[in-house]
Parts: sequence; structure tokens; C-alpha cells
Amino acid sequence: MSSNSIQTVGIIGSGTMGNGIAQACATSGIRVVMVDIAQAALDKGLATIAGSLDRLIKKEKMTAEAKAQALSLIKASTNYDDLKGAQLVIEAATENEPLKIKILQQLDALLAPEVIVATNTSSISITKLAAATKRADRFIGMHFFNPVPMMALVEIIRGLQTSDATHATVKALAEALGKTPITVKNAPGFVVNRILVPMINEAFFVLAEGLATPEDIDAGMKLGTNQPIGPLALADMIGLDVCLAVMNVYVEEYNDSKYRPAPLLKEMVAAGWLGRKTGRGVYTY
Repeated sequence: MSSNSIQTVGIIGSGTMGNGIAQACATSGIRVVMVDIAQAALDKGLATIAGSLDRLIKKEKMTAEAKAQALSLIKASTNYDDLKGAQLVIEAATENEPLKIKILQQLDALLAPEVIVATNTSSISITKLAAATKRADRFIGMHFFNPVPMMALVEIIRGLQTSDATHATVKALAEALGKTPITVKNAPGFVVNRILVPMINEAFFVLAEGLATPEDIDAGMKLGTNQPIGPLALADMIGLDVCLAVMNVYVEEYNDSKYRPAPLLKEMVAAGWLGRKTGRGVYTY
């Protein structure tokens, strides 16, 4: 199976990642079946896509006709049976292992044996998820970055069982979506988060040691390493609780003290200062 044999992509989940992936597929001319348990979630997902396309029209990066064409390629459904025509299904549900395994086993029973199943997980082992299916060789990680329509990167993660043919098909699909794929072996954090989150953690050590103010730490990293946002502001955006959870996974999985979470990060999470979502993190919002 090659990317041009993928005419229809199924997507499980219509949240931030799910609707972003749906938009990327539809604007590339690929039919989409987006499935969620609640109609309200699907309506919200479709409204998000329409709003995103409207902004592209406003910036003159898209015509009204192209928007109508893209939206016509997306079918939203609460019924898993509607996925039967897809050549590839991407699971983009909440980052919860038992939930993902339940969904994957449901898909396994429904889909034809040759259909590829991908997961958009950012933290769960691809090898472990693959082992829960009857198509481990046709299972792969396809980790998109948020916001999906804007971000060019897709991490393609091979489980121990993933076949070369599956990898080639999914890589070609990522390229057909106008993305730049990188191929990664299965390991906690894959490549980007494995480097990014410890960098954020280190920024909390630097802050706790009083080496510089939050503003100066962020300015230093933005201007010194050409990052669009400083690590502390980024932590507030991601959620300090999420950053802490990721560091805890690394400590557990790698059993290496270099991943120990910064005490200040733990303290702020204990205070409920989780970043933008609570109005207060390193900065006040």
C-alpha cells in the first residue's frame, strides 16, 4: 500500500489533535471520516476546522471554494462502522492507555486485515499498543504537533513489530499532507519531547537557583537559540502538570537520575499553579 492508495483516512477523536489532522487531510484532498462518542464534540471539531479555514481565507492563503471543497471531504460520525471504507485509521483520543487499547481492539475487530492503524500518542509505547492488536506489523505511531495545520513535523514511530511497508506508506502519507516526517524508534518521549521536556525542567532548576528572572531566562533562550517561545512560557502553555508527568515517566522508564523533576516544578504543581489553564504558572495570566 502506498500513500496514493490512501484515499480515505479515519480519525478517532475530534478534539484539538483530531480536528487538526482532519483539516490537514481534507485540505490535501483526502477524504476523512472523523469519529467521536458525542455529537457535540464532533460539532465543536467541525466548527474549529471551519474557523481555521476562514482565517486562511482572510489571509488570502485559501479561497472560499477550496474551503467548501475541504469541508465536503469530512464526514463526522458517532458510528465506528463508518470507518469501514478507510485504508488508514489514526487514533487521536485522550492520552490514556486503557482507553486507547480499548479503541484499538474495537478497530481491530472492525477493519479489514490490510488496513493500517496509527496512533497519535505523544507518550505511550507504540510496541505495547501494537501488541494489544492483531495487526502489530500494520501498527505505527504518527505523532503530529499542535497546531497540526501549522506545524510541519510528524514523528513516525516504529514499534518493534512495525513492517517496512507500513512505515513507507505512512511516511508517504505524511509527505502527501505537506508535512516533513522524521522516523523514530519507539522509546519514551520519542525525539522531540525527549529533548524538549528535560530542557523545560532544567529551566526550572535555573529559576529556582535564582540565576535569572523568568523573563530573562525566556529571553535568553529565545534570542540565544532562536526558539519562538522561551521554556518557562512554553511550560505555562503546555501545563506544568503535564511537564511534571512526562518527567516522571522518564525517571520511571529510564531509571536515570538526570530526569529527576525540578523541586520547584513539583512545588508549583502542588500549589495548583499549572500555567495558562489556571491563570497562574511561572507567569500570571
